[in-house]
Amino acid sequence: MLELDGLNGWYGASHVLHNVSFSVEQGEIVALVGRNGAGKTSIIRSIMGLMPRTTGTVRFDGKNIEAMKAHQRYAMGLAYVPEERRIVRGLTVLENLQLGLVADRKVIDEARAIEEIAQSFPRLQERLNQEGVTMSGGEQQMLAIARAMIARPKMILLDEPSEGIMPVLVEEMGALFRRLREQGTTLLLVEQNVEWALNLADRAVIVDQGEVVYRSDAATLLADKDIQERYCAV
Repeated sequence: MLELDGLNGWYGASHVLHNVSFSVEQGEIVALVGRNGAGKTSIIRSIMGLMPRTTGTVRFDGKNIEAMKAHQRYAMGLAYVPEERRIVRGLTVLENLQLGLVADRKVIDEARAIEEIAQSFPRLQERLNQEGVTMSGGEQQMLAIARAMIARPKMILLDEPSEGIMPVLVEEMGALFRRLREQGTTLLLVEQNVEWALNLADRAVIVDQGEVVYRSDAATLLADKDIQERYCAV
């Protein structure tokens, strides 16, 4: 579903990603972990076409996409939930969800799409007419995920979805991600809550100082506390 080969990235003169290479298979969850500032967010911004300058190859669903704009990648089925959520002030929950359909060229019955997404997010269904930014942080995170899901993407990039969220919503989120995987949606999950992420994921990739330093199945990394301490401890 996704393959990175020799990906390099820059912010101005700062070379922040160094020959990053890994793949994500269709229908799996891959956890991208490492310390704060390791380069995880820069990797998914590069995948989405949001880094100022990159070199290397990014393939999605069998096609090279490194020359595409972010909205073109979204139209191909690649969705992104940024760490800061970006719920639009002044718009209701329903209107924020409708934004998830604006850039999508597929013909989708909007009413049916809203109904289906509301069934997956009962908390949002109760608040469709409420301004999105007035909800709790956890509910806003759910809205950001729902907005990414509504156009039925093939893959979702998630940046720190559990950050600042109360435990009950984190568990709901984990159950949602498992359902998405069962339905065939592919997930790349950037997460500081390493234990939670590894319990969800099929495979894990560790990034340190902009480089991939470790790859394994998630269960192996979960059991290896020494590697976690070396690369993931805060």
